[in-house]
Amino acid sequence: MAFSLITHEQTKSPISEAYRTLRTNVQFTSVDTKTKKIMITSSGPREGKSTTVANLAVSIAQSGKSVLVIDADLRNPTQHKLFELGNLEGLSTFLVQDDQEKDFIKETPVPGVKVLTGGPIPPNPAELVGSQRMRRLIEEVSEQFDVVLIDTPPIIAVTDAAVLAQEVDGVILVLASGEVNKEYAQRAKDQLDKVGAKILGAVINKADLKTSEYYYYYYYHGSDDPKKKKKKS
Repeated sequence: MAFSLITHEQTKSPISEAYRTLRTNVQFTSVDTKTKKIMITSSGPREGKSTTVANLAVSIAQSGKSVLVIDADLRNPTQHKLFELGNLEGLSTFLVQDDQEKDFIKETPVPGVKVLTGGPIPPNPAELVGSQRMRRLIEEVSEQFDVVLIDTPPIIAVTDAAVLAQEVDGVILVLASGEVNKEYAQRAKDQLDKVGAKILGAVINKADLKTSEYYYYYYYHGSDDPKKKKKKS
């Protein structure tokens, strides 16, 4: 199992606890409306969105729910590496064939988690993810799984994420602490707002556990410590 799946390998680590906090907050968004189809994107490359998708999937599955991860980052598919799966066929091949999606969905070593890998990199990724077949896929698998997590390319770089944002119940934006600047973060939010996406929240990734960013992560995601609340007010 890849070390990147820390929620599976080190269930008692602080990072695993942070993912459980994220899982809980995502569940709270489902109080009035169903939030089953969730897209995860970032403002730019190398912010850790794919690792966030995989670990959130594991964390949700640990709560007893069935999860499907769809690797819709057809320009740089990563989920097969994180879950150590083959990628000769996947989403890209499914979208151009007549076979059923079940023929492409793969089992993983993590109970409750299945993955539709990205497949071979196609020449027309934006066209594929924006197709009617992709829309039907999302609707069909949302009836088969408790939660569907969709890994997409960075929202600013290409149009793929903006297209898919209109087909899901909510979007999580991953931002790398100390790396992404405010302008890029704001542009990412603006892009999502333009297409009417429901932004569930942002994940501050790559934060040093000893820095104030990690402290703020816990406060922002529901800390009950009155001293922390007093300090941040």
